[in-house]
Amino acid sequence: MDLSGQGELVLKFVNTVDVEDGTDELGTPDGLAAWLTSVGLLAAPVGVTAGELALATTVRAGLREALGVSVGVEPDPEAVRAANDALRGLPLQVSIGLPGAGGRPLTGGPGLDPVRHALAAVAVAWAELVGTGENARLKRCPESTCGWCFWDGTKNRNRRWCSMRVCGNRAKTRAYAERRRPAVRP
Repeated sequence: MDLSGQGELVLKFVNTVDVEDGTDELGTPDGLAAWLTSVGLLAAPVGVTAGELALATTVRAGLREALGVSVGVEPDPEAVRAANDALRGLPLQVSIGLPGAGGRPLTGGPGLDPVRHALAAVAVAWAELVGTGENARLKRCPESTCGWCFWDGTKNRNRRWCSMRVCGNRAKTRAYAERRRPAVRP
């Protein structure tokens, strides 16, 4: 299965933070505005408030926690709860439609905040992935120094690492060294 438009949007969103490099594309209000514009969710950069930035990073943290579950990482329940609370502040409207049609964010209307509308589009993309079961293909690398999120395109959905050459090799090398370590006697 190929990466869908919804999957691509969610993947880009959760990978705006790079744990290994210590960088965050959404680290400032201007960074969030630039990212939303770069992925086509805003026609032009707008002023982003500190509250909207906090909303975006809270939702992102919750999504990243959800993506770690399928590779055996225990989620932080507080991050998931905070993200769910934050989603309640987005202008979402779900419509009944054909399978795969999913929800649609509200459009137009006076006073509709463009940043919250754009973030609602990310939430709807996630909801559509959950509705089709394709969210199981989005995963977060379990390597603690990495945390990169990736799309599992394997037939049986068993890919575990973002890269077997780097993160998978690190984990397997550590496990091998642990097995070879002599047992300590009391």
